[in-house]
Amino acid sequence: MKRQLILDDGTVFTGEGFGAETSSVGEVVFNTGMTGYQEILSDPSYCGQIITLTYPMIGNYGINRDDYESISPAIKGLIVREEADFPSNWRTESTLNDLLKAKGIPGLAGIDTRMLTRKIRERGTMKGMICSAEADKEEILHKLRAAELPSNQVKQVSTKTAYPSPGRGFRVVLVDFGMKHGILRELNKRDCDVIVVPYNTSAKDIQALNPDGIMLSNGPGDPKDVPEAIEMINDILGKIPLFGICLGHQLFALAGGGDTFKMKFGHRGSNHPVKDLATGKIALTSQNHGYSVDEASLEKTRLEITHIGLNDGTIEGLKHLDLPAFTVQYHPEASPGPEDANGLFDQFMTMMKAEMRKEISHA
Repeated sequence: MKRQLILDDGTVFTGEGFGAETSSVGEVVFNTGMTGYQEILSDPSYCGQIITLTYPMIGNYGINRDDYESISPAIKGLIVREEADFPSNWRTESTLNDLLKAKGIPGLAGIDTRMLTRKIRERGTMKGMICSAEADKEEILHKLRAAELPSNQVKQVSTKTAYPSPGRGFRVVLVDFGMKHGILRELNKRDCDVIVVPYNTSAKDIQALNPDGIMLSNGPGDPKDVPEAIEMINDILGKIPLFGICLGHQLFALAGGGDTFKMKFGHRGSNHPVKDLATGKIALTSQNHGYSVDEASLEKTRLEITHIGLNDGTIEGLKHLDLPAFTVQYHPEASPGPEDANGLFDQFMTMMKAEMRKEISHA
């Protein structure tokens, strides 16, 4: 079954279709991870995007029950050089092809993914459509150029109602902007009593849950499309210890008076080196974001840069100079990728403990 990818600049890639037999429009991006395709395609931060995986063979260890980062993948398509028909791994329960069919996601294999990746690096991310090989190119181009990419991705992937993940330790309110389950797993491992709430939960409703800390999750899209979250963070800062990841980091920066910008092609992969400015230590990190915090915008704020990316010098971590709050742009929970930065969850535990001691001493 021949299928094609048409980009909004007129470039056409023709290959073999797999997964669902459907057409799909999305923002075409690439991820350089060598493994972890199940976690990548189920990461809600990819909502509305067509993912190109640069590693040449994908699907060789199949799909299993344990590696999902969400129940319902929100990607618009998957592009690979070679799709493995017969996976070999003791945990395999189904194939990549079966998963994409079940979730209604089209796949495209057999194209030059190196050429596509270089094009995205040179031109930046662009709109694209996966469709049948018989589809009329000019008609598709007209639709593509007229189409507007969605700006409500967080609303699409966030939980609609609050729910608990019980524990006996610190109570943490986890604001779901498109949460990866890996974040919840790390809090559960530390016996936190977690309550997951929708993205538009107010500061008043969060405080009513009497939390010891608040976690701002990762999520898709432009942070400026979530103004209610920026308002909530402003209202909560200084009242509850805060830890933010990825989109949560960008929202924290906006709430603190900083600004964000759209990157040319973003950071998506499992081996991005990040330097901790306080210790000089370098960690390899898992990343997935298309927006970054503008360094110049922080000059008159009370936010301090704590981490930088060594590939391009972009901001990878922030902390508030006066209040118990810190954030990182990368994913310390990995899923997939290295776990070098996993200790940041312990740092969050330490911060909550310190704030609790202050409250006791002032009582």
